[in-house]
Amino acid sequence: MARNIIGAAFLSLDGVIQGPGGPEEDMSGGFQYGGWLAHASDEAIEEQIGKLFGGPFDLLLGRRTYDIFASYWPFQPMENPIAATFASAGKFVLTRSDAPLDWQGSRRLAGMDALAALKQTDGPDLVIQGSSTLYPQLLERGLLDRLITMVAPVTIGSGKRLFGEGTPARAFRAVSQRIGSGGCVVSELEPAGDLRTGTFATQEPSELEMARREKVQAGTW
Repeated sequence: MARNIIGAAFLSLDGVIQGPGGPEEDMSGGFQYGGWLAHASDEAIEEQIGKLFGGPFDLLLGRRTYDIFASYWPFQPMENPIAATFASAGKFVLTRSDAPLDWQGSRRLAGMDALAALKQTDGPDLVIQGSSTLYPQLLERGLLDRLITMVAPVTIGSGKRLFGEGTPARAFRAVSQRIGSGGCVVSELEPAGDLRTGTFATQEPSELEMARREKVQAGTW
């Protein structure tokens, strides 16, 4: 039975995924707002995390997120349920680097072909944490089965986005959604094919609108 690939992302209202857990988690690019989730999280996110990691799973990570996790979680007490769960989970790392993967249970995946092959094997679902660079590739290849967004009611204005450069146009279908007492919105989504476009206009465009469109085409609007 094939595995599912499930993305689970902490987000700000403006789509930032970088450094939710602490000030030093990811300062790349001069990011100054690490730890933005600490005071914004509520029970909706906490319950989703419990559900996500409450059963069997393996982690699917990009190299930088792996480095963050591998330098933190193995050194936490096993009384911490997340630390204990991560210790026993497999860790699959999409990376071209030959740098060692020392965290117990870690395996290198050379690219999307290797991931596609892994997806067809028996085993628990693959859960993505962080790793924003994976999403454009997963969507392009049709490998993402579910996306869980955990959106905190804050704006940040800079930092890495969940869907960065190269993200293909896609539609999603809502599976479930809930709002926590602190305003966090947790949504479970499934890919629903290519993005479809349309119009709300019911009348032919006016002369003024046609002139505006000509300016847009000419780059003078």
